[in-house]
Amino acid sequence: MRVLFLTPWYPSEKDVMLGLFVQKHVEAVRAQGCEVRVIFSQGWLDTWRQWRTLRREGWMPDIVQLNVIQKQGLLALWLKKRYGIPFVIVEHWSGYLPENGQYTRQPTVKRRFAERVAEQASAILPVSNALAKAMQDCGIRNSRWLKIYNVVDDFFFEGVESQKSKTESRKTLLHVSCFDEKAKNVKGLLRAAKMLSEKRQDWQLVLVGTGIDYKDVRAYAESLSFPEGILRWTGELTPREVAEEMHRADAFVLNSNYENAPVVLSESMASGIPVIATRAGGMPEMIADECGILVPPRNDRALTEAMEHMLDHHSEYDRAAIRQAGKKYSYEAVGKQLKEIYEEVRRL
Repeated sequence: MRVLFLTPWYPSEKDVMLGLFVQKHVEAVRAQGCEVRVIFSQGWLDTWRQWRTLRREGWMPDIVQLNVIQKQGLLALWLKKRYGIPFVIVEHWSGYLPENGQYTRQPTVKRRFAERVAEQASAILPVSNALAKAMQDCGIRNSRWLKIYNVVDDFFFEGVESQKSKTESRKTLLHVSCFDEKAKNVKGLLRAAKMLSEKRQDWQLVLVGTGIDYKDVRAYAESLSFPEGILRWTGELTPREVAEEMHRADAFVLNSNYENAPVVLSESMASGIPVIATRAGGMPEMIADECGILVPPRNDRALTEAMEHMLDHHSEYDRAAIRQAGKKYSYEAVGKQLKEIYEEVRRL
Protein backbone atom coordinates (compact mmCIF):
# COMPACT_ATOMS: atom_id res chain seq x y z
CA MET A 1 0.00 0.00 0.00
CA ARG A 2 1.30 3.47 -0.94
CA VAL A 3 0.59 6.20 1.61
CA LEU A 4 1.14 9.92 1.19
CA PHE A 5 1.59 11.97 4.37
CA LEU A 6 0.76 15.68 4.11
CA THR A 7 2.02 17.66 7.09
CA PRO A 8 3.02 21.20 8.14
CA TRP A 9 5.06 19.73 11.00
CA TYR A 10 8.05 17.43 10.49
CA PRO A 11 11.61 17.22 11.86
CA SER A 12 14.23 19.10 9.84
CA GLU A 13 17.67 20.66 10.26
CA LYS A 14 15.99 23.84 11.51
CA ASP A 15 13.97 22.03 14.20
CA VAL A 16 14.66 18.36 14.89
CA MET A 17 11.71 18.13 17.30
CA LEU A 18 8.99 19.72 15.16
CA GLY A 19 6.36 17.11 14.32
CA LEU A 20 8.42 14.24 15.69
CA PHE A 21 5.15 12.44 16.42
CA VAL A 22 4.28 12.60 12.70
CA GLN A 23 7.65 11.10 11.76
CA LYS A 24 7.03 8.25 14.20
CA HIS A 25 3.67 7.54 12.54
CA VAL A 26 5.52 7.39 9.21
CA GLU A 27 8.04 4.92 10.62
CA ALA A 28 5.30 2.82 12.22
CA VAL A 29 3.40 2.58 8.91
CA ARG A 30 6.57 1.73 6.98
CA ALA A 31 7.28 -1.05 9.45
CA GLN A 32 3.93 -2.56 8.39
CA GLY A 33 5.17 -2.83 4.79
CA CYS A 34 3.60 0.35 3.42
CA GLU A 35 5.45 2.55 0.94
CA VAL A 36 5.32 6.05 2.41
CA ARG A 37 6.15 9.45 0.95
CA VAL A 38 6.00 12.70 2.92
CA ILE A 39 5.17 16.19 1.72
CA PHE A 40 6.31 18.53 4.48
CA SER A 41 5.33 22.11 3.75
CA GLN A 42 3.63 25.09 5.34
CA GLY A 43 2.50 26.67 2.07
CA TRP A 44 0.25 25.64 -0.79
CA LEU A 45 2.69 26.38 -3.66
CA ASP A 46 5.47 24.33 -2.10
CA THR A 47 3.01 21.51 -1.40
CA TRP A 48 2.00 21.50 -5.09
CA ARG A 49 5.63 21.62 -6.26
CA GLN A 50 6.51 18.58 -4.15
CA TRP A 51 3.44 16.75 -5.46
CA ARG A 52 4.45 17.45 -9.06
CA THR A 53 7.90 16.01 -8.29
CA LEU A 54 6.30 12.78 -7.05
CA ARG A 55 4.15 12.56 -10.19
CA ARG A 56 7.18 13.00 -12.45
CA GLU A 57 8.69 10.03 -10.64
CA GLY A 58 5.56 8.05 -11.53
CA TRP A 59 4.41 7.72 -7.93
CA MET A 60 0.71 7.74 -6.96
CA PRO A 61 -0.72 7.04 -3.48
CA ASP A 62 -3.46 4.59 -2.58
CA ILE A 63 -4.45 6.70 0.42
CA VAL A 64 -3.52 10.09 1.91
CA GLN A 65 -2.97 10.91 5.58
CA LEU A 66 -3.47 14.62 6.25
CA ASN A 67 -1.83 15.64 9.52
CA VAL A 68 -3.57 18.76 10.82
CA ILE A 69 -6.18 20.57 8.72
CA GLN A 70 -4.17 23.29 6.99
CA LYS A 71 -3.39 24.34 3.41
CA GLN A 72 -2.22 20.82 2.52
CA GLY A 73 -5.89 19.88 2.70
CA LEU A 74 -6.32 21.43 -0.75
CA LEU A 75 -4.16 18.68 -2.23
CA ALA A 76 -6.04 15.99 -0.31
CA LEU A 77 -9.34 17.34 -1.67
CA TRP A 78 -7.98 17.55 -5.24
CA LEU A 79 -6.58 14.00 -5.18
CA LYS A 80 -9.94 12.70 -3.99
CA LYS A 81 -11.87 14.60 -6.67
CA ARG A 82 -9.42 13.97 -9.53
CA TYR A 83 -8.36 10.37 -8.83
CA GLY A 84 -10.79 9.06 -6.18
CA ILE A 85 -7.99 8.68 -3.63
CA PRO A 86 -9.44 8.67 -0.09
CA PHE A 87 -7.84 10.59 2.74
CA VAL A 88 -7.94 10.47 6.52
CA ILE A 89 -7.12 13.28 8.94
CA VAL A 90 -4.88 12.69 11.96
CA GLU A 91 -5.33 15.67 14.28
CA HIS A 92 -2.94 16.62 17.09
CA TRP A 93 -3.56 20.36 17.41
CA SER A 94 -4.58 21.67 20.83
CA GLY A 95 -5.98 24.84 19.24
CA TYR A 96 -9.45 23.27 19.20
CA LEU A 97 -9.48 22.91 22.99
CA PRO A 98 -11.55 25.62 24.73
CA GLU A 99 -8.68 26.32 27.14
CA ASN A 100 -6.54 27.22 24.12
CA GLY A 101 -9.17 28.72 21.80
CA GLN A 102 -6.85 29.35 18.86
CA TYR A 103 -9.18 27.69 16.33
CA THR A 104 -12.16 29.89 17.15
CA ARG A 105 -9.97 33.00 16.80
CA GLN A 106 -9.10 32.12 13.21
CA PRO A 107 -10.74 34.03 10.34
CA THR A 108 -14.10 32.65 9.23
CA VAL A 109 -12.71 31.63 5.82
CA LYS A 110 -10.09 29.38 7.46
CA ARG A 111 -12.68 27.74 9.68
CA ARG A 112 -15.04 27.12 6.76
CA PHE A 113 -12.16 25.59 4.80
CA ALA A 114 -11.35 23.26 7.73
CA GLU A 115 -14.99 22.23 7.94
CA ARG A 116 -15.07 21.47 4.20
CA VAL A 117 -11.92 19.35 4.34
CA ALA A 118 -13.19 17.47 7.40
CA GLU A 119 -16.51 16.63 5.76
CA GLN A 120 -14.72 15.09 2.76
CA ALA A 121 -12.35 12.93 4.82
CA SER A 122 -13.05 9.19 5.06
CA ALA A 123 -12.29 9.36 8.79
CA ILE A 124 -10.92 11.75 11.39
CA LEU A 125 -8.34 10.30 13.78
CA PRO A 126 -7.78 12.56 16.80
CA VAL A 127 -5.20 11.55 19.41
CA SER A 128 -7.78 11.75 22.22
CA ASN A 129 -11.54 11.59 22.70
CA ALA A 130 -11.34 14.98 24.40
CA LEU A 131 -9.86 16.44 21.21
CA ALA A 132 -12.63 14.81 19.14
CA LYS A 133 -15.28 16.48 21.31
CA ALA A 134 -13.50 19.82 21.13
CA MET A 135 -13.34 19.60 17.33
CA GLN A 136 -17.02 18.74 17.14
CA ASP A 137 -17.85 21.65 19.44
CA CYS A 138 -15.92 23.87 17.00
CA GLY A 139 -18.15 22.74 14.12
CA ILE A 140 -15.95 20.00 12.61
CA ARG A 141 -18.22 17.27 11.22
CA ASN A 142 -17.58 13.74 9.98
CA SER A 143 -19.37 10.40 10.26
CA ARG A 144 -16.27 8.43 11.40
CA TRP A 145 -14.16 9.36 14.44
CA LEU A 146 -11.46 6.89 15.52
CA LYS A 147 -8.84 7.64 18.19
CA ILE A 148 -5.25 7.02 17.14
CA TYR A 149 -2.30 6.81 19.51
CA ASN A 150 1.05 8.55 19.33
CA VAL A 151 4.15 6.35 19.09
CA VAL A 152 6.80 5.75 21.74
CA ASP A 153 10.35 4.72 20.82
CA ASP A 154 11.15 1.10 21.61
CA PHE A 155 13.99 1.97 24.00
CA PHE A 156 11.51 3.48 26.49
CA PHE A 157 10.18 -0.04 27.05
CA GLU A 158 13.65 -1.24 28.05
CA GLY A 159 15.17 -1.03 31.51
CA VAL A 160 11.91 -0.90 33.44
CA GLU A 161 13.57 -1.56 36.78
CA SER A 162 14.95 1.64 38.27
CA GLN A 163 18.57 2.40 37.46
CA LYS A 164 18.91 4.76 40.43
CA SER A 165 22.34 4.52 42.05
CA LYS A 166 22.39 2.60 45.32
CA THR A 167 24.26 5.55 46.86
CA GLU A 168 21.56 8.02 45.82
CA SER A 169 19.18 8.42 48.75
CA ARG A 170 16.84 11.07 47.36
CA LYS A 171 13.66 10.03 45.60
CA THR A 172 13.22 11.51 42.13
CA LEU A 173 10.25 13.20 40.49
CA LEU A 174 10.76 13.88 36.78
CA HIS A 175 9.24 16.58 34.54
CA VAL A 176 9.80 16.77 30.77
CA SER A 177 8.25 19.50 28.63
CA CYS A 178 8.74 22.23 26.02
CA PHE A 179 8.45 24.92 28.73
CA ASP A 180 5.46 26.65 27.15
CA GLU A 181 4.04 28.22 30.29
CA LYS A 182 0.54 28.80 28.89
CA ALA A 183 0.07 25.08 28.40
CA LYS A 184 2.51 23.37 30.78
CA ASN A 185 2.21 25.56 33.91
CA VAL A 186 5.74 24.76 35.10
CA LYS A 187 5.60 27.70 37.51
CA GLY A 188 2.67 26.02 39.24
CA LEU A 189 4.75 22.86 39.51
CA LEU A 190 7.57 24.89 41.05
CA ARG A 191 5.22 26.47 43.59
CA ALA A 192 3.98 23.02 44.58
CA ALA A 193 7.57 21.79 44.82
CA LYS A 194 8.46 24.76 47.00
CA MET A 195 5.64 23.97 49.44
CA LEU A 196 6.75 20.35 49.57
CA SER A 197 10.40 21.31 50.13
CA GLU A 198 9.34 23.22 53.24
CA LYS A 199 8.02 19.96 54.73
CA ARG A 200 10.69 17.49 53.58
CA GLN A 201 13.87 17.38 51.53
CA ASP A 202 14.39 13.67 50.86
CA TRP A 203 13.62 14.14 47.14
CA GLN A 204 14.56 16.04 44.02
CA LEU A 205 12.68 17.36 41.00
CA VAL A 206 14.47 16.86 37.68
CA LEU A 207 13.33 19.24 34.94
CA VAL A 208 14.17 18.22 31.37
CA GLY A 209 13.78 20.34 28.26
CA THR A 210 13.90 23.89 27.01
CA GLY A 211 11.54 26.21 25.17
CA ILE A 212 10.04 29.63 24.76
CA ASP A 213 9.56 30.29 28.50
CA TYR A 214 12.58 28.37 29.80
CA LYS A 215 14.61 31.40 30.93
CA ASP A 216 11.59 32.96 32.59
CA VAL A 217 10.81 29.72 34.43
CA ARG A 218 14.43 29.40 35.60
CA ALA A 219 14.32 32.98 36.92
CA TYR A 220 11.06 32.22 38.71
CA ALA A 221 12.62 29.18 40.34
CA GLU A 222 15.50 31.34 41.57
CA SER A 223 13.02 33.75 43.15
CA LEU A 224 11.49 30.90 45.17
CA SER A 225 14.85 30.12 46.87
CA PHE A 226 14.73 26.33 46.90
CA PRO A 227 16.92 24.39 49.33
CA GLU A 228 20.10 23.14 47.74
CA GLY A 229 19.73 19.94 45.70
CA ILE A 230 15.94 19.99 45.32
CA LEU A 231 15.97 21.07 41.66
CA ARG A 232 18.12 19.67 38.85
CA TRP A 233 17.90 21.22 35.36
CA THR A 234 19.20 19.18 32.43
CA GLY A 235 18.28 21.37 29.45
CA GLU A 236 17.35 19.64 26.19
CA LEU A 237 18.18 15.93 25.99
CA THR A 238 18.07 13.36 23.22
CA PRO A 239 15.18 10.87 23.32
CA ARG A 240 17.52 8.16 24.60
CA GLU A 241 18.74 10.45 27.37
CA VAL A 242 15.12 11.21 28.30
CA ALA A 243 14.49 7.46 28.49
CA GLU A 244 17.47 7.08 30.83
CA GLU A 245 16.08 9.81 33.11
CA MET A 246 12.70 8.07 33.14
CA HIS A 247 14.23 4.72 34.01
CA ARG A 248 16.00 6.35 36.97
CA ALA A 249 12.95 8.29 38.20
CA ASP A 250 10.48 7.18 40.84
CA ALA A 251 7.57 9.04 39.23
CA PHE A 252 6.73 11.52 36.48
CA VAL A 253 4.80 14.78 36.96
CA LEU A 254 3.03 16.95 34.37
CA ASN A 255 1.08 19.98 35.58
CA SER A 256 -0.50 21.11 32.31
CA ASN A 257 -3.36 23.58 32.05
CA TYR A 258 -4.47 21.81 28.85
CA GLU A 259 -3.24 18.90 26.72
CA ASN A 260 -4.35 16.42 24.10
CA ALA A 261 -2.36 13.22 24.52
CA PRO A 262 1.16 14.21 25.59
CA VAL A 263 3.83 11.84 24.33
CA VAL A 264 5.77 12.22 27.59
CA LEU A 265 2.95 10.44 29.46
CA SER A 266 3.06 7.58 26.95
CA GLU A 267 6.85 7.44 27.39
CA SER A 268 6.46 7.38 31.17
CA MET A 269 4.05 4.46 30.96
CA ALA A 270 6.35 2.63 28.55
CA SER A 271 9.14 3.17 31.10
CA GLY A 272 6.97 1.69 33.82
CA ILE A 273 6.91 4.68 36.17
CA PRO A 274 3.76 6.04 37.84
CA VAL A 275 2.48 9.45 36.79
CA ILE A 276 1.04 12.56 38.39
CA ALA A 277 -0.92 14.56 35.83
CA THR A 278 -3.76 17.04 35.67
CA ARG A 279 -7.32 16.10 34.85
CA ALA A 280 -7.20 18.02 31.58
CA GLY A 281 -7.81 17.18 27.92
CA GLY A 282 -6.98 13.60 27.01
CA MET A 283 -4.86 12.83 30.06
CA PRO A 284 -7.65 11.16 32.08
CA GLU A 285 -8.05 8.76 29.13
CA MET A 286 -4.41 7.77 29.50
CA ILE A 287 -3.88 7.52 33.25
CA ALA A 288 -5.87 4.82 35.02
CA ASP A 289 -5.77 4.53 38.81
CA GLU A 290 -3.15 1.79 38.63
CA CYS A 291 -0.87 4.07 36.59
CA GLY A 292 -0.87 7.20 38.73
CA ILE A 293 -2.73 10.16 40.20
CA LEU A 294 -4.84 12.86 38.54
CA VAL A 295 -5.25 16.30 40.12
CA PRO A 296 -7.27 19.37 39.07
CA PRO A 297 -5.40 21.81 36.82
CA ARG A 298 -4.14 25.07 38.36
CA ASN A 299 -4.34 23.65 41.89
CA ASP A 300 -0.94 23.98 43.56
CA ARG A 301 -2.04 22.49 46.87
CA ALA A 302 -3.59 19.38 45.30
CA LEU A 303 -0.42 18.89 43.29
CA THR A 304 1.73 19.23 46.40
CA GLU A 305 -0.35 16.59 48.18
CA ALA A 306 -0.14 14.25 45.18
CA MET A 307 3.64 14.66 44.99
CA GLU A 308 4.05 13.87 48.69
CA HIS A 309 1.77 10.85 48.40
CA MET A 310 3.77 9.60 45.42
CA LEU A 311 7.08 9.98 47.27
CA ASP A 312 5.76 7.70 50.00
CA HIS A 313 3.89 5.21 47.82
CA HIS A 314 5.60 5.04 44.40
CA SER A 315 7.01 1.58 45.18
CA GLU A 316 3.46 0.22 45.57
CA TYR A 317 2.75 0.72 41.85
CA ASP A 318 3.30 -2.31 39.63
CA ARG A 319 5.87 -1.04 37.13
CA ALA A 320 5.47 -4.06 34.87
CA ALA A 321 1.71 -3.49 34.72
CA ILE A 322 2.21 0.19 33.87
CA ARG A 323 4.62 -0.81 31.13
CA GLN A 324 2.08 -3.32 29.79
CA ALA A 325 -0.57 -0.57 29.69
CA GLY A 326 1.87 1.46 27.61
CA LYS A 327 2.27 -1.26 24.96
CA LYS A 328 -0.54 0.30 22.91
CA TYR A 329 1.88 3.15 22.11
CA SER A 330 4.51 0.91 20.52
CA TYR A 331 5.53 1.17 16.86
CA GLU A 332 3.99 -2.22 16.16
CA ALA A 333 0.65 -1.51 17.84
CA VAL A 334 0.16 1.95 16.31
CA GLY A 335 1.42 0.85 12.89
CA LYS A 336 -1.08 -2.01 12.81
CA GLN A 337 -3.85 0.32 13.95
CA LEU A 338 -3.16 2.81 11.15
CA LYS A 339 -2.81 0.14 8.47
CA GLU A 340 -6.10 -1.47 9.48
CA ILE A 341 -7.81 1.93 9.23
CA TYR A 342 -6.29 2.52 5.77
CA GLU A 343 -7.51 -0.88 4.58
CA GLU A 344 -10.98 -0.30 5.97
CA VAL A 345 -11.22 3.13 4.34
CA ARG A 346 -10.17 1.78 0.95
CA ARG A 347 -12.95 -0.83 1.14
CA LEU A 348 -15.65 1.79 1.70
